[in-house]
Amino acid sequence: MTTLGIIQARMGSSRLPGKVLRQLGGRSVLERVVRAAQQSGVLDTLVVATTIEPADDAVAAECAAIGIPCFRGPVDDVLTRFLGVLDQHESDVVMRFTADCPLLDPHLVALAHRVFTASGVDYMTTSITRTLPRGLDVEVVRTPVLRTIDALATDHHRTHVTSYIYTHADDFDVIGLTMQPDLSHLRLTLDTEDDWKLIEAIVGHFGDEPISVRELAVWLAGRPDLIELNAHVLQKALVQA
Repeated sequence: MTTLGIIQARMGSSRLPGKVLRQLGGRSVLERVVRAAQQSGVLDTLVVATTIEPADDAVAAECAAIGIPCFRGPVDDVLTRFLGVLDQHESDVVMRFTADCPLLDPHLVALAHRVFTASGVDYMTTSITRTLPRGLDVEVVRTPVLRTIDALATDHHRTHVTSYIYTHADDFDVIGLTMQPDLSHLRLTLDTEDDWKLIEAIVGHFGDEPISVRELAVWLAGRPDLIELNAHVLQKALVQA
């Protein structure tokens, strides 16, 4: 079974423009996501999917600088971007990541891949019942499912690739991956300046290498001042993201 990782990345962001190329501990946010995904050891190929917008020339340039393939496609049709990647890098399974999650845990990615492979399902996600911090989510989907929903998905389902599967779960074999203890109160994604303050503090403490979610949670439990930095931030609704 061949596994393709796709990282969604673009410079446009309503709350924090250019966030994916911000420098974090000497590396761009995007490079940190790339390294974590690669260090999971489960991907045969990893590709960044960005848009044809001129602003995303910078994303393509960063991909070239760090030696990662880049595919460019429509701005508002992420599903078409994914299928464009698949036309160039066919695989049995796709793991989806987003470039605003610089604290992605390679061990968690590997675990998700093992569970998905053993289960034989069409789609698995860590966010059906959220027990992980936002910013560490992993999604795994069989390639034929993506090709099937291409003929069915419209509107925001094309922008948010797997939202069609959520809303038509009876048509697919879907499972959620949950973890204990429940760490869903932590927000580790990058979407606002307050998110940035927290993530910068974490990287400043732990250094260059990716951090396991368990180690990070233990440390943050003793730093409530840091947790409070972005505790007030509301996640955008799916149709707003």
